[in-house]
Amino acid sequence: MKDMVDMKNIYEFPLLKDFLRVIDLIYQSGWGENNGGNVSVMIDESLLLDYLDINKVIRVIDLSFDASYLANKYFIVTATSSYFRNIKKDPESLLGIFKVSPNGKQVFLLWGYKANNLFTSELPTHLMVHASRLKIDPLNRVVMHCHPNSIITMSHVHELNDQSFSLSLWRTMTEAIVVFPEGVGVLPWMQSGTTEIGIATSEKIKNHRLVIWAMHGIYGVGQSLDTVFGLIEVAEKAAEIYLSCKPHEILNNITNDQLKEIAAFYKVKNVRYEFLK
Repeated sequence: MKDMVDMKNIYEFPLLKDFLRVIDLIYQSGWGENNGGNVSVMIDESLLLDYLDINKVIRVIDLSFDASYLANKYFIVTATSSYFRNIKKDPESLLGIFKVSPNGKQVFLLWGYKANNLFTSELPTHLMVHASRLKIDPLNRVVMHCHPNSIITMSHVHELNDQSFSLSLWRTMTEAIVVFPEGVGVLPWMQSGTTEIGIATSEKIKNHRLVIWAMHGIYGVGQSLDTVFGLIEVAEKAAEIYLSCKPHEILNNITNDQLKEIAAFYKVKNVRYEFLK
């Protein structure tokens, strides 16, 4: 363990700096209005050792759910009711770094959540999604939830079906099937903050890196903050194009055969070819 004198300033921690940058990008994109949205990143212990004394627990916070599947894992997570526009001004109040206890019944707070703040109310969903996605991709680190305008609007006017929703997005522009070849998962409206929506999202996330919550927002997962932001960015642009075209007579579209051609040309893996039948 490093002597405290040798510890680096936590604000120089590259992951924290990256986290603040992307949180601000989400807000500037209009996807994190009011206290909407939440983000969590799993942190490798070795990355923390220069910046925090991992044995110095500030607070023990009880969990209302079983997180034993992520025992001893470290996370940085947005606080409940945090406004994305304010996080970069006061990270220590509106973010927290914690370790899940060995029994999965508490978290050990190592930094942040000042003024007795707590983690986001969506933490059950975040941790369920992390656990589910790690079984598919051991390098997955990021779970991002936000409220992109066009994705939400599209969920009001489009059939809520994985196949048809994915096809509508893929057909808007060549890039879409390249960026999210597995398509998107779509859930009907469900009450957020519940165990039920967490379970449903963690099931969908096994086959999709993007899961749309109808009339609410989107969940994205991946290995880095930039990767996940980019996924959501492309899906949101595709939804915007779809909505712009919808009132008009469609004269041209990308066909199923052309989608297969795109996937073959770019050697795209994990394409849901069953969606193209």
